[in-house]
Amino acid sequence: MPSPPIDLDRLMPEIQTARLAWRDRPRPHDIVTPTPGQRSVWDFPRPPRVEAVDARCTVDFGGRRIADSSAVLAVCETASAPVYYFPAADVATDCLVANPHRTLCEWKGIAAYDDLVVGTRRAQRAVFCLETPLTDLGMGYERLLDHYAFYPAAMDRCCVGAHVATPQPGQFYAGWVTPDLTGPIKGPPGTGGW
Repeated sequence: MPSPPIDLDRLMPEIQTARLAWRDRPRPHDIVTPTPGQRSVWDFPRPPRVEAVDARCTVDFGGRRIADSSAVLAVCETASAPVYYFPAADVATDCLVANPHRTLCEWKGIAAYDDLVVGTRRAQRAVFCLETPLTDLGMGYERLLDHYAFYPAAMDRCCVGAHVATPQPGQFYAGWVTPDLTGPIKGPPGTGGW
């Protein structure tokens, strides 16, 4: 049974408070300066931006190619590895089973979750999509509608171009870490406030 709908209008005061809490947060002392061809997660903005990915991206699970697209969007946010969103048309949606879990991001909006099922393998809440975008910031989060993101830790393999991505540290995050990123990247204990 799906979760009851989340009333964004009622939550806007809490959302605004959560957004303000990110102002003037301390930065770690060990930020790595990127070299040519690299990107620092500390140059990513907050609120996060949506950008087109100039590479073919793939997701494999249970011996099956679950997603394969050259039209992927990435959400880039301060201190985090990018989260890759695949157009629904490029995802094996027949492997997705709705999960009642929902979350609210103070920047992007409400996310709905799916389990990923291939044969006897099931990855619970391993896939999500933006169900109700927040549009008040004008950041274009509605571009993420009809797109799916995958937790790389639950997948067998996630690739951005020729690079195999590794999961962003920590269980909460769906970022894909690739060799072009410098950090430190949020996720290990004690980094939640970044």
